[in-house]
Amino acid sequence: MTIGYDKPLYVLPFDHRASFSKELFGWHGTLNPEQIAEIAAVKRIIFDAGKAAVAGGVPKQGTGILVDEQFGAAILHDAREEGLITACPSEKSGQQEFDFEYGVDFARHIEEFNPTFCKVLVRYNPEGDKALNRRQSARLRTLSDYLHSSGRLYMFELLVPPTSAELEHLSGDKKVYDLELRPTLMVQAIHELQDAGVEPDVWKIEGLDRKEDCQNIVVAARRAGRDKVGCIVLGRHEVDERVRHWLTTAASVPGFIGFAVGRTSFWDPLVDYRAKKIPRETAVARIAASFRGWVNVFENPHSEERSTVAEATKNSV
Repeated sequence: MTIGYDKPLYVLPFDHRASFSKELFGWHGTLNPEQIAEIAAVKRIIFDAGKAAVAGGVPKQGTGILVDEQFGAAILHDAREEGLITACPSEKSGQQEFDFEYGVDFARHIEEFNPTFCKVLVRYNPEGDKALNRRQSARLRTLSDYLHSSGRLYMFELLVPPTSAELEHLSGDKKVYDLELRPTLMVQAIHELQDAGVEPDVWKIEGLDRKEDCQNIVVAARRAGRDKVGCIVLGRHEVDERVRHWLTTAASVPGFIGFAVGRTSFWDPLVDYRAKKIPRETAVARIAASFRGWVNVFENPHSEERSTVAEATKNSV
């Protein structure tokens, strides 16, 4: 069994579900069919932006969309027909503990949509609840075994939130945690998950401020013969300058193959569109321009402009 995916991968992720309906629309509880259709229509704006970015020069062979079945079933089918890379989540939305969105029926849903990648979002701190981590690892191995036995690709979004004790030790400073503690915990988490039989082809990683931390992540992801495993950077709904810095830093490290930047790309245009401040075509154009910008940052990390932004951001940490 060969593990890994090491080709360029530029993902526009909009698989947000609970956060999307609550934060963008202000809707809570069970959605009615009209609300579901309205969210699906707004997600279609993001998809159209991805296509517009490709039409504007983003390399099609490396461009992917990550969208959920609930609001994006039609988009997943259309994206495949367009020849784009597709990814679809398997996790229940908005939960602290990973579990399957469709329970034991998870495989049927993956087979129905046949995405390029099956994606999971997992909160895993190796210094946190050990029983929780074991339960998650067991489910994640089940998915890993299924995906690789059926010739499918596994995308693993690893979030390492601080424990209350870790935050207390750092006087509650999450920026210090991100810089000084999280990188080491991420490596430890990757090792533990691998040892538990969880074998992602691509690790979707929270941004790192230092090149050496990116290098350590790649070493962990590719240890013990996993030479083709790739890493991509997620955006975490951060401001543009932070995301640019993370992409610039990661792009200089072999093994980081791209990014998945979602809300930083689409949130403000969609807010403006829903407030009727801009028409649909302007929202599409703004999101497409943002996505093209991330590709440019990643593919040209050593340009003078990018280096200046990165240095300024680094000095502000």
